[in-house]
Amino acid sequence: MADPWLTIIGLGEDGPEALSPASRDALSAAKVIFGGPRHLALVDAAGKGQPWPVPFDPTPVLAHRGAPTVVLASGDPFWFGAGGSLMAHLAPGEWTSHPAPSTFQLAANRLGWRLEEVLCLGLHAAPLSRLRPVLGKGVRAICTLRDGAAVADLVAWLAANGHPNARLTTLERLGGPQERITQGLPTGPIAAPVSAAIEANDPGLPRASGLPDELFQHDGQITKRPVRALTLSALAPRAGEILWDIGAGSGSIGIEWLLAGGARVEALEADPIRAARARGNVESFGLSHRHRLTEARAPEGLQGLPTPDVVFIGGGASEHLLNALWDLIPPGTRLVMNAVTLETEALVLDWSARHGGHLLRIELSEPAAIGRKRGWKAALPILQWSVTR
Repeated sequence: MADPWLTIIGLGEDGPEALSPASRDALSAAKVIFGGPRHLALVDAAGKGQPWPVPFDPTPVLAHRGAPTVVLASGDPFWFGAGGSLMAHLAPGEWTSHPAPSTFQLAANRLGWRLEEVLCLGLHAAPLSRLRPVLGKGVRAICTLRDGAAVADLVAWLAANGHPNARLTTLERLGGPQERITQGLPTGPIAAPVSAAIEANDPGLPRASGLPDELFQHDGQITKRPVRALTLSALAPRAGEILWDIGAGSGSIGIEWLLAGGARVEALEADPIRAARARGNVESFGLSHRHRLTEARAPEGLQGLPTPDVVFIGGGASEHLLNALWDLIPPGTRLVMNAVTLETEALVLDWSARHGGHLLRIELSEPAAIGRKRGWKAALPILQWSVTR
C-alpha cells in the first residue's frame, strides 16, 4: 500500500503493551482515534479519541479521509469487526490493518477446541435465532454477545428452542488481567467483552428438505411437507443463487431454499396477514438477513428486484403473470410452478407444450378415520412444471 491514511488496529484486553511497533507508531501519529469507550480508555486516547456513533456508522471516519486516522477494534478487525464494515467505502491503498488474536481464537485456546471444527458467530449485533439453523447434537459454537445481560437471554433462548441440554461456558474479557471463564451462567455482573461457548447435545433441524409443517406458523395455506420436498428438489438450490418466491404464503419454500444453501430470497405476498406471518417464520429461523418480503402482487411487485436465478410460483398464476415473467427473467433462469386448480393446470399444460420442461403429477394420500377404522384420504393432485427459460 502506497501511503494509507487509515490504520485499523486489533486491540486485546492486554492493552497497548501487546501492540506491535507499527501499531504504536500509528497511534502516536494519528490525528483522531475511533473506537468503543473501552478501546479508547485502554490506549488513553484522550483528546484524540472519538467513540463510535450508536448505531454504528462509518461516516465520521470517512470525514477524516487523507488525515492520519486510527480505528480500534477488538481482536481481529475482519472477523465480525469494524474492518469489514469500512471496506465498502475504501479503496485498497487507503488502509492497512494490524490484527490481534480474535475472541474466537482465545476462546478455542482456553477450551482446547479445534477452531476449524467450531462455528463462529457474531451475535453481538445479530439475533440469537441465527443459531437455529446451525445447532445440532455434537455441534460446538463460539458466539460474541452484546453485553452481560445477553448471556441470560442466550440461556433462555436455548431452552425455548430445542436445546435445553446445551452446555454453556461464559467467557469474559479474554486475554486481559480481568479474564474470567465460568461454566454456565455466572453469578453477579458479567463484564464485556463477553462471549459464550456452546456444546449442543439435542437434535437440531433436519438437514433434508421437507421440514415438518408444525415448524411453520400458517393458516392452512402452506405447501405441505412431501410436496415441499419435491418442490425443493426441482428448485435445486445452489450457493450464490437468488430465488423469487411469488405468492410466498407462510414463507416455507423460501425458508427451506435458504436452509438448503441458496443465497437470498425475494418474496412477494399480497395478503398483509400472511406477509406478517411469513416474516415471523423467517425471523424465527434466523434468516431475516437473507430474506426480503414485499407486500405486492406479481407481476407489478417484481419490478426493481435483483435478477433471479430461480423462480417459484406458489399461487396466483395467470397468463398475464407468465407472459410478464417470461419477458422479465433472463435466459437460463429456472422456473418451478405448482398447479392445483383445473384452470391453472390447463395453463401449465399449454405453456409446457410451447416451452418444454418437465411435468410431474403429484398424488398423495394419508390415513384418515372411517368410523372406527382407517382408510386413505387423497389430497388434491398437484401438477408441477419445471422449465429453464
